[in-house]
Amino acid sequence: MYELVQAVLNSDEKTALRHLVSELSCSGKRYFLRNEILQAFADYCHQSQKPAYFFHSSSLGKFIHYAHEILLEDDNTWFLLRPRIASQEVWRLPANMSSIEQMTPQALLDACDRYVNRYQPQILEIDFRSFYQGFPSIDDPRNIGQGLAFLNRYLCSQIAIDRKYWLEVLFDALRRLRYNGIPLLTSDRIRSGIHLCQQIKQAVKFIGERHPEEPYEKFRDELQALGLEPGWGNTASRVRETLELFDRLLDAPEPPILEAFVSRVPAVFRVVLVSIHGWISQDDVLGRPETMGQVAYVLEQARNLENKLREEIRLAGLDLLGIQPQVVILTRLIPNCEGTHCDLRLEKLEGTENGWILRVPFREFNPQVTQNWISKFEIWPYLEAFAIDAEQELLTQLGGRPDLIIGNYSDGNLVAFLLTQRLNVTLCNIAHSLEKPKYLFSNLYWQELEEQYHFSAQFTADLINMNAADFIITSSYHEIVGTPDSLGQYESYKNFTMPQLYHVVDGINLFSPKFNLVPPGVDENIFFPYNQIENRDESLRTTINDLLFSREDPQILGHLDDPNKRPICAVAHMTPVKNLSGLAECFGQSQALQQHCNLIFVTNKLHEAEATKPEEAEEIQRIHNIINQYNLHGKIRWVGMRLPKMDLGEVYRVIADRQGLCVHFARFEAFGRTILEAMSCGLPTFATEFGGSAELIEGIEGEENGFHINPTDLEGTTKKILDFIDHCDTNPEHWQEISKRMIQRVHNKYNWQLHTKQLLLLSKIYRFWDFVTQENQEPLLRYVETLYHLVFKPRAEKILEQHMQR
Repeated sequence: MYELVQAVLNSDEKTALRHLVSELSCSGKRYFLRNEILQAFADYCHQSQKPAYFFHSSSLGKFIHYAHEILLEDDNTWFLLRPRIASQEVWRLPANMSSIEQMTPQALLDACDRYVNRYQPQILEIDFRSFYQGFPSIDDPRNIGQGLAFLNRYLCSQIAIDRKYWLEVLFDALRRLRYNGIPLLTSDRIRSGIHLCQQIKQAVKFIGERHPEEPYEKFRDELQALGLEPGWGNTASRVRETLELFDRLLDAPEPPILEAFVSRVPAVFRVVLVSIHGWISQDDVLGRPETMGQVAYVLEQARNLENKLREEIRLAGLDLLGIQPQVVILTRLIPNCEGTHCDLRLEKLEGTENGWILRVPFREFNPQVTQNWISKFEIWPYLEAFAIDAEQELLTQLGGRPDLIIGNYSDGNLVAFLLTQRLNVTLCNIAHSLEKPKYLFSNLYWQELEEQYHFSAQFTADLINMNAADFIITSSYHEIVGTPDSLGQYESYKNFTMPQLYHVVDGINLFSPKFNLVPPGVDENIFFPYNQIENRDESLRTTINDLLFSREDPQILGHLDDPNKRPICAVAHMTPVKNLSGLAECFGQSQALQQHCNLIFVTNKLHEAEATKPEEAEEIQRIHNIINQYNLHGKIRWVGMRLPKMDLGEVYRVIADRQGLCVHFARFEAFGRTILEAMSCGLPTFATEFGGSAELIEGIEGEENGFHINPTDLEGTTKKILDFIDHCDTNPEHWQEISKRMIQRVHNKYNWQLHTKQLLLLSKIYRFWDFVTQENQEPLLRYVETLYHLVFKPRAEKILEQHMQR
């Protein structure tokens, strides 16, 4: 980067840079983000009549394209450059442009504090960098999120280097595997790693003489005489395969062998999923709008985990010992539950034999608050006491310690952290969606936003959670490190300022192997393809057709002049970030779209009076205004009621029956479950290019990314949709071909079977990794605990003080 900067300063392009900085300064602003920087540079190039290559290919053009932030001070111009994914550099350019100097992140954070007039010379610096030194780290940014594969390669290389040492480590790890004190793989008859190898070779020879399908109980006594306990397999063939995998791992350690062996190790039986907000039940009680996606994810994950654990226990031969898997969703009990089941302590999960929702109440600091639902922005003061109370409830329900605790969202992850610290079990972190990147400058202006959002507690909790986790699951690569043009959600925590509270100098190691890309699936019993006629309920199909195209109802707006036009469907909650108003305006501005299509909204609200937040009311009113402004009456239908999931699946299929399409026009989407659900039903789907949702439809039309849309570019979106419609009109088979590709992509990559298989494998590998590196991780955990007690708790206590006054 230094050479590029010098090339600008040592050429005529220095004049262009001076003019650009001058133009930015004349705008009246001092802080500029990437889009503003690129637009200002494009305007400069146009006004200065620069040749076409200058914008992209000149040294200054390349330098500007690396710039993600520019901050203007009286004497300096600060640049935050991102020369490649997951790599940030700070550069300072003096007013005379005589030279440019690379600076530390701390220097830029100080400049940001000065920008908001909240600079103080002495401030707490949070820096996790040293705690990751000495641990293996990924080198290539393209491999970020592939922690399991990296760790497997690393462990195999270590085994190859020192086979004798690692044989004893593996022996010790297998010896410790027990269920309620019962040894699962080896007994005390085996005294060392060398002895284990000898016994395994004898066992392989013995098993080779048995019929492959002979059940384990027929030769159990012979194996136990060799020191091998139940857990190697349920049949002779499976026992032999597992034993041979261990034998091969020591002779020729290779990642596929290690992964295959670890996947068979019986190490996970009791799993806890923490989702704190409440409103989790099964009678269509799926959280509030702000948590609905998370709740649906947790319920489906729990069901599939319990089923997968049951299968693993059977294949390991452990049902012989009467071992049963247990999966518990830990949430809060809400006394004022508005007629739902959310005030029940225990509720069985449908579709499982031993899956449960366990609800623990918040302590009644103030019943006016704690007996009701509490927003994710207000929940922080109650989490520590909840974790203490939940610990005993969990131990009683499970009959022992869990093997894995999975946190969900910032608050659930904090409770999971507190529980794992006390119970000493493996911790998995799933953020779903981090709030910091959603709210522009939320860290810089946290004091002004504190009363409403309490970001100081939340962002501190996020730093604690992501660094304390044994492994982190993300749904997309973008969630971690974004794209060449945008920062990832976790990357936004790399360095930032909370003026007058602390500076984050290095908040997370993005190259740590703890990050793993494990996307969720969809419920294929509900969101199945439209052409599976045998699975569809004809009565429901008729009802949904009536709902979408003809029924009159106070919660439905609009009558379609021509119901036979190709429908464009959008399903979302009524929040500004989902940007339904933007889609309505896009449709309103295009006569061609109106000529070919009807627009159908399926949302949770229709009338401004139904809004519970000012921003909801504004979005609802804006859509009504757009309908009137563009005279969309007769061309748009707006269903404003909450539909059961089964009905929603049929909504997508009914739209697909008419060869319609789905548009997800969000300003930003961390992942996009509704996108997957629409695709799974066979509906061609256009999705925002901002966020992880872009990965869901990647490659559907080759490298063209024809189904990626920019919600800030209404003309470009209109053109993409019209091009698709024209192609379908010209070639009727095109719609079916795209539909088939959408279905296949979800089926092959986004399914719960793959998710749970990978999740349990991760749990086992990272449990072993923790066993090997426990001593080295102790300083990191002590640092995290310090942040919790000295920074987070005081912020949470301030929220409690406010609540006590209500």
